[in-house]
Amino acid sequence: MRTKIIATIGPNSAKEETLYGLAKAGVNIFRLNFSHGNKEFFRDVIATIRNIEKKLGKSLTILQDLPGPKIRIGMLDADSYQVQIGDIFYLGKEKKSEEYPFIPFEYDEIIKDLKIGEILVLADGSLQFEVKELLEHGVLIQAKNYGIITSRKGLAIPNKAINLPALTEKDKQNLAVGIELGVDAVALSFVQTPEDVILLRQKMRELGADLPIVSKLERQMAIDNLDRIIEESDIIMVARGDLGIECPLSILPSIQKRIIKACNKAAKPVIVATQMLLSMVHANRPTRAEVTDVANAVFDGADCVMLSEETAMGDYPIETVGYMRKIASEAEEYLLANAALKTPENSCGLPEFLAYSACLLAEKASAYALVVHSRSGKSAFYLSSCRPKHLIYALTVDKNVLHKMNFAWGVTPNFVKNSDEASHLVRVQEFVDEFSGFPHAAKIVFTVGDQPKHLQAQGTNLVKIYTKQAKK
Repeated sequence: MRTKIIATIGPNSAKEETLYGLAKAGVNIFRLNFSHGNKEFFRDVIATIRNIEKKLGKSLTILQDLPGPKIRIGMLDADSYQVQIGDIFYLGKEKKSEEYPFIPFEYDEIIKDLKIGEILVLADGSLQFEVKELLEHGVLIQAKNYGIITSRKGLAIPNKAINLPALTEKDKQNLAVGIELGVDAVALSFVQTPEDVILLRQKMRELGADLPIVSKLERQMAIDNLDRIIEESDIIMVARGDLGIECPLSILPSIQKRIIKACNKAAKPVIVATQMLLSMVHANRPTRAEVTDVANAVFDGADCVMLSEETAMGDYPIETVGYMRKIASEAEEYLLANAALKTPENSCGLPEFLAYSACLLAEKASAYALVVHSRSGKSAFYLSSCRPKHLIYALTVDKNVLHKMNFAWGVTPNFVKNSDEASHLVRVQEFVDEFSGFPHAAKIVFTVGDQPKHLQAQGTNLVKIYTKQAKK
């Protein structure tokens, strides 16, 4: 299977037996949501995953997801409020009147920036309110539909930039913990600008780390800055939960396609997330709509599909991964049978054309596979973005890059020992000759950077057809 599966780990999936079952079922990346859990929990989970990685001889990536500035209301005076259309509520930091039910909200800077007529969304989009009156210490909001308000629910303001940093003080503390525990990548929530990504990278380097960054697109402003955010990020996530609140639901599918297309063009892996197989939290099979949703993500060009509640708190985590694997595999089979390699645009650079040439050569030569040696992972990403029919085996001497390449469609990462005596070309040939997964005399197309030892490495510059030799 070429599409990568990300599983969120929670109370129902943290045991060693379940984690092992998830990895066997097809999980490539384990997501740790730092909105929940403590350091001891994450330490135990990470240690278990590393042991499973050794047992299976398979690269498993651990993704730390930082909570970001999730905007929530505070604790209500009552257990809940029953909301009727037209009801008026007071939203503010402190209770100033007994006339209206009070909704505590600590973000003064957001309150002060509200305007009459703006729409506020509560409870993951189920409740909508219109700002009716601006007061000195808060605002009066009027309900536009029926529902229930409970404490600590998320609040969103569609189509409005929120003047809050994507990296909070709590995120910085969590980042330090994640780096200490040995995570492989970090997801940044509520990214709005490329500067948000740059800030996280700077903070990482202060902590002595340089891990790949997954930018979660959850706000309209992120879509407005899409190309620049992609440029600064290593991986992109289409986080459809909050994005579906920020944007009209009717345009969410087209936004998903737009993001995926832009990432494919930039050779950056892209994840589709949120409610992909949600019914399987409590059911042992998905709905037809969910099956279609997962398949369409693959057809659109997603590198990874992600499970959240389904594996974190669901009753059937391993079965859910099994279904996702079957759905994605069937979609890939259709995709590969009907897809053709696309010639890069003239504006593309040499790396894109080299990757395309390697894929085209593999197709014309009826090669068995593609093999790439990569120091940064970029060469593997370029090959992946071509969506070749051949599997891609990516070699690297860097453990960080090894786990980074797990996000790329069709790429199987492999770690090789660093040796000053062996060039990249020699390492690739030795891997092909020794790898039991390639039959004798198989034709393999590989792409490497091949420079004399006395010259500084300049990146990939060689595409070659190689025939596997018998072991001596």
